[in-house]
Amino acid sequence: MDFWRRFRRNRAAVFGLAVVGLFGLVALLAPAIAPADPFAISRASFRPPGEGYLMGTDALGRDVFSQFVHGARVSLTVGLLAAAVAVAIGIVVGATSGFHGGRLDAVLMRITEMFQVMPRLVLALVVVALLGGGLDRIIAVIGILSWPPAARLVRAQFLSLKEQEFVEAARSIGLSRLRIIVSEILPNALPPAVVAGSLDVAQAILLEASLSFLGLGDPNAMSWGTMLQEAQRYLRQAWWLSAFPGAAVFLTVLGFNLVGDGLNDALNPRLRER
Repeated sequence: MDFWRRFRRNRAAVFGLAVVGLFGLVALLAPAIAPADPFAISRASFRPPGEGYLMGTDALGRDVFSQFVHGARVSLTVGLLAAAVAVAIGIVVGATSGFHGGRLDAVLMRITEMFQVMPRLVLALVVVALLGGGLDRIIAVIGILSWPPAARLVRAQFLSLKEQEFVEAARSIGLSRLRIIVSEILPNALPPAVVAGSLDVAQAILLEASLSFLGLGDPNAMSWGTMLQEAQRYLRQAWWLSAFPGAAVFLTVLGFNLVGDGLNDALNPRLRER
């Protein structure tokens, strides 16, 4: 495939894809590879890695590796679903704004700019604190706060594509506006939104980890941010409690950003001839 050939030219992107794939596999197989329930308490508190526990235990004797793999499932689920919400909203707003133009475009872009300048973490803290920290609410809040970049990219594509000859031909044969948007313009405007979506996953994982670290995550779900929040009191006593989830957040965010760069190289038409 030409896409894969262009993508693999970026070695950093291939590395990022391998990292993301590894954590994705861990998340999928979490129930099978976790040796214990992540919330199961035992008397083996503060056991270092290697003494019968792959990643050690915490203050309550809970297995850190079990927390780690289940945390991968929660963090990746939040990241992927929140990014999907953000891209979906961005596509609808960007397509509507770019295709119709005029006053509607001006209004939608002012709304987009308003969301874009808002401090996402602060606003997410306020909303989650008011509504509660369930995973569904966290996903919705992060997605609703993250759509402006995708909207601006899709709008720019629509402004460029709606004047092309194939769109004029679609109008001349009597296709409806909705049909032109969905079947003619949108498929050609999606690549930038896909790139933005991959970057949104990284931002969503980081934002969820920040919320959980500040104590506003879902108390019934184990995530990497929750692990970091519980580990901060034992930084000197048990280094492994923060090292493993911290490294996971860093590598996953890095991986999705590298994948985003690779997707941009592979999908950018200006780079296809190189």
